[in-house]
Amino acid sequence: MTRGDPAVVNALAAHRPVIAFDNAGVGRSTGETPDNVAAMARDAVDFINLLGLTEVDLLGFSLGGFIAQQIAAEHGPLVRKLILAGTAPRGGEEHLLAVLQEAFSDTDAPDPRLPLFFTKSSDSRSSGLEFLKRTKMRKDDRDTDSGSAVTDPQAKAVITWCATPDPEHAILRAIRQPTLVVSGSHDTMLPADNAYVMFKALSNAQLVLYPDSGHGALFQHHELFVSQVRTFLEA
Repeated sequence: MTRGDPAVVNALAAHRPVIAFDNAGVGRSTGETPDNVAAMARDAVDFINLLGLTEVDLLGFSLGGFIAQQIAAEHGPLVRKLILAGTAPRGGEEHLLAVLQEAFSDTDAPDPRLPLFFTKSSDSRSSGLEFLKRTKMRKDDRDTDSGSAVTDPQAKAVITWCATPDPEHAILRAIRQPTLVVSGSHDTMLPADNAYVMFKALSNAQLVLYPDSGHGALFQHHELFVSQVRTFLEA
């Protein structure tokens, strides 16, 4: 997964085996990108099983957090601990299309991820520019840019997940694993209220909210995030 942040992935990998992968149809992976979370979760579980792994820790960011919730709820023995960053429960609040439209119309931004993942403050924007530099560090074997064959079904999966009512929080109630919930204070895509909802509904959760940060809070506060993840996983 070359479109991630090496400041997060490499730092975690310095202390434990880390497998960062592109699900079906994404990046350099073959196949067709599903348009629903359940199918994405099945593909991820198939991948884990093919590796011969019987227990894993899952870190799910954004849409990946939906997938991680589905896996943890349906395959309890497979998941030891769970980290949900910048994500939402089923039936949660999202503003994907409006925020995407605004970000892609921002002609002053060098990359749409800057307004999507970071706030407008000078500190957050500066962190965002450093993040963009890090994502370009790898020169060889980079993922291909995602086209509509990937982004359209992913957007449908996000919207459908959040538009599906789950008033009893059945998915979250089924998750018994220790869970670290992380969000940025000003996440415009999947607002931080989602993090508090997950924290309350989960049976064994910790909640971390980072200040002056958006959807990419784990990238803006990468050193603190890695430190807290390591402490959580090693406890």
